[in-house]
Amino acid sequence: MNHEFDPTVLREYDIRGVIGETLGADDARAIGRTFGSMLRDAGGSRVAVGYDGRRSSPMLEHALVEGLTASGCDVMRVGLGATPMLYYAEASDGEVDGGIQITGSHNPPNYNGFKMVFQGRPFFGADIQELGRRSAAGEWSDGAGEAEERDVLDEYVARMLTALGGVDPSRLEGMRIGWDAGNGAAGPALEKLVAKLPGEHHLLYTDVDGGFPNHHPDPTVEENLADLKDLVADKSLDFGIAFDGDGDRIGAIDGKGRVIWGDQLLMIYAEDLLRSRKGATIIADVKASSALYDHVAACGGEPLMWKTGHSLIKSKMKETGSPLAGEMSGHVFFADDYYGFDDALYAGVRLMTASARLGKSVTQLRSDMPQMINTPEMRFQVDESRKFAAIEEVKERLSDTDADVNGTDGVRVNTADGWWLLRASNTQDVLVARAESDTEEGLERLIGQIDEQLAASGLQRGPQAAH
Repeated sequence: MNHEFDPTVLREYDIRGVIGETLGADDARAIGRTFGSMLRDAGGSRVAVGYDGRRSSPMLEHALVEGLTASGCDVMRVGLGATPMLYYAEASDGEVDGGIQITGSHNPPNYNGFKMVFQGRPFFGADIQELGRRSAAGEWSDGAGEAEERDVLDEYVARMLTALGGVDPSRLEGMRIGWDAGNGAAGPALEKLVAKLPGEHHLLYTDVDGGFPNHHPDPTVEENLADLKDLVADKSLDFGIAFDGDGDRIGAIDGKGRVIWGDQLLMIYAEDLLRSRKGATIIADVKASSALYDHVAACGGEPLMWKTGHSLIKSKMKETGSPLAGEMSGHVFFADDYYGFDDALYAGVRLMTASARLGKSVTQLRSDMPQMINTPEMRFQVDESRKFAAIEEVKERLSDTDADVNGTDGVRVNTADGWWLLRASNTQDVLVARAESDTEEGLERLIGQIDEQLAASGLQRGPQAAH
């Protein structure tokens, strides 16, 4: 026997598709069978499995577990919960060798997918392609593993609360915070968490509903923060925190309703952490503001610009021993007193403790940041066969000039006006552009340089592509 996947579902960082069209129970069963076989070949035998609140998730979980046990792996089923709860189950249990979370993340309700951990490291890129190859070839081990259920929610919440250690409780007790779970999988953990946190907490949409009836669960799109902004304004709260559909990405606003973007959150976390970890390497992706890299250096840290993608960032953290990393997309990774995975609930607690330790409100910390002028992330459709080639063409043209080019991930060019970025998405047929300056005129010139390079490759910034 063997199984071939729709080629669109085997993505760079995870497996994801449309239920009933490109993804179904047979795919889930084959993922379990193949992942389990690969794990057994590597000497592992036990897998933690969790799922998000999408209506298709229980069906996929059932089939996935069938596949895993048929490969001879034992399964620890942790049930409905946020992706970081599954990561916690995998990282904290010494007998678990791998983990799989069924989640469509921030995609529309008819999508679903799988995020995987293999012997403590992200399972992505070449791993996912190998899973597809082995499944198509039917290279599966046989066995009769067993499945057991284990409730880890309470111990996961207790573990997050350890972040409060060493912080003056009186500085936390006066905080008033709004939280928006967006009807995503983080809701149950959030309810338990805030019940034990100091301060006053106001919650939105903690009921898990895979139809997302109130707003789309992507906190990096400002319009999805409208209800949280209203809550913070109506109740005069100190700040607000929002989550994506599976709780691994954070969004935040300050007491004035201003968005605190991913790189700005990392500025706060880095300033706090570097007080006790001078010289530590802090990683951010190529889309992050130059203000972040400057701030890390000013606080005594070593800023490192790296490729976009949560799996790539996690791998680089392990390689460098970095205690903190983050992305513009709201993935934040703590490895100082935590496990190094992206956990938006834990990041929410750490925003509280950072504010307390630094002795400034979140609103003040946001106000203290340089007022950079930048574009949002501009995404536009480019044929799959052209996207990487176009970036190489831009690199080649710039190599004949005296431009200051960083080629870590695409092309990031520093000029007297600021910087501009052009990179190919690893997960979609789009190019991503961004630019930042300290003047409006400078930003216009930077955008002009992007358009100039695109035109030289026969492209233009056409209709914006969806995430």
